[in-house]
Amino acid sequence: MKQLVIGILAHVDAGKTTLSEALLYTAGAIPALGRVDHRDAYLDTHALERDRGITIFSKQAVFSLKDTEVTLLDTPGHVDFSAEAERTLQVLDCAILVISGTDGVQAHTRTLWRLLERYHVPTFLFINKMDLAGADRSAVLAGLKQRLGSGCVDFSGERDESFREEAAVCDESVLERYLETGVLTDGDLRRMVGKRKLFPCWFGSALKLEGVSEFLEGVEQYAPVPAYPETFGARIYKIARDGQGTRLTYLKVTGGTLRVKSLLTNRRPGLGEDQVWEEKADQIRIYSGAKFRTVEEAPAGTVCAVTGLSRSRAGEGLGLDCPGAGAGADLSGAAAGGDGSPHCPGQSAPAGGGGSPAPHCLE
Repeated sequence: MKQLVIGILAHVDAGKTTLSEALLYTAGAIPALGRVDHRDAYLDTHALERDRGITIFSKQAVFSLKDTEVTLLDTPGHVDFSAEAERTLQVLDCAILVISGTDGVQAHTRTLWRLLERYHVPTFLFINKMDLAGADRSAVLAGLKQRLGSGCVDFSGERDESFREEAAVCDESVLERYLETGVLTDGDLRRMVGKRKLFPCWFGSALKLEGVSEFLEGVEQYAPVPAYPETFGARIYKIARDGQGTRLTYLKVTGGTLRVKSLLTNRRPGLGEDQVWEEKADQIRIYSGAKFRTVEEAPAGTVCAVTGLSRSRAGEGLGLDCPGAGAGADLSGAAAGGDGSPHCPGQSAPAGGGGSPAPHCLE
């Protein structure tokens, strides 16, 4: 089964949490829809979030589509917690940007768009609250094209000649081939999405589940799924603590396989001995909402929380993602299924606070 890591982002009050609930419910991951105003949203697990009715900390949920296992990373929409949202961008395969159909593109929407561009994240758009008075589909789409880019194309209608022409014009090579053959394939669309030349848009209402099924089908059909190397690699994006105080290192496996009791180290050329650490991954947890299950190994594409690492930092890379890995770092050990030799994470914090700790958890 394919692995896909999707982040969901929005300006505040666009209905991001409501859409997350709708996606999980439609995919069969939760039995009932939670609501922010009812304080029972699946991904708003912290008491502060339930009290204030906003997302403060990034969380994950796992659900399955036809042949794809999706890890959904929910991020804060409030500008005060934008650093928490940015930390997740470095581990995403693609993103969902939620736009309010009544408010259109807001200032913080533009900020999120620039961040998605900086991290080269393929992006799908869901225009929410289209059931409310004042939501004008044509005006919103025109605003998206003007303020975000001409690559924003309505995917919620018919795949007729007008649609094919509008999509094909987003990529010169695709347009040339389309003019010659009159054919535009799903592969063409998927590649344009992956190159951030095409941004598929769907319109609907998350609260009323309108357009949600079609949106999920479209994401599965057009999201580019990365091919991972066999050599172990991982990227740390968050440090937190659970209810018992256990330190959790959240990471995405970007190559090979991470196994329990793998020995990890930050040893690399140029790093002083007083800064070097070597620690074992005691436990691998796959979180979905407030609950988790433990696994013995995590293949490439998995987002998990690891216990046992006391000195890891958000923004670090492990193994293949370690700076200097090509200059002699050993990448053939336990995490990749080898003889137990340690791996080398490196510091690669993104700009804008990617290396700072999660606001609720770190010492």
